[in-house]
Amino acid sequence: MEHYYFNNTVDEHGRHEVHTSNCASLPSPSNRTYIGYHSDCSSAIKDAETKYPYRSFDGCYHCCYECHKG
Repeated sequence: MEHYYFNNTVDEHGRHEVHTSNCASLPSPSNRTYIGYHSDCSSAIKDAETKYPYRSFDGCYHCCYECHKG
């Protein structure tokens, strides 16, 4: 289980990048939103999509590679 966050700034594809709490690329506290405590990035992204239905999400290349769309 990990704590997951998303970057408040969108990437070049208009997506908010999702990170674990121990990711080297985790945004500063002022530029991230807490998603919750999840078993994997898929669960975290589904939760984020439910909480923020008008936003798009993508997994971080470094800490959530299995959810990374590119």
